[in-house]
Amino acid sequence: MKTILTNKHISIETRKRALQCYIEPVLMYGCEAWRISKQIQNKLEATEMWFLRRMLRIPWTAKKTNERVLNEANKRRSLVRTIRKRQATCLGHVMRRGKLEHLVTTGKFEGKKKQRKTKGEDNGWTGHMPWTRKSVRYTGRRQR
Repeated sequence: MKTILTNKHISIETRKRALQCYIEPVLMYGCEAWRISKQIQNKLEATEMWFLRRMLRIPWTAKKTNERVLNEANKRRSLVRTIRKRQATCLGHVMRRGKLEHLVTTGKFEGKKKQRKTKGEDNGWTGHMPWTRKSVRYTGRRQR
């Protein structure tokens, strides 16, 4: 893919289309379920700009602003906007479903939370198996 995106003999429009068709879907796989914080949004925008700079063969040491790179590519930032659009579409489908899907999406479950374990309890992978607790507990002792 790198050879296609950085090839000078292929037009910029074709390279932009290849980026949109082959790379962005892989990058956005499962984005409907993502929780996008400001930090993740910044990383997504940085990734989009990284692809554009590679496509236009602009080195990272060049002092070009992101706006200037976007103008050279005749492109707007679209990755985060597309993710938000997909999330809204998915949310519309979920809200029309039954009550269970609605509760899972909003995170409003009925009942009480499970009480957390104290420090003295075994929190390891053997903690839920009663027969292993005995074997772990007694194998470390010296016999008299």
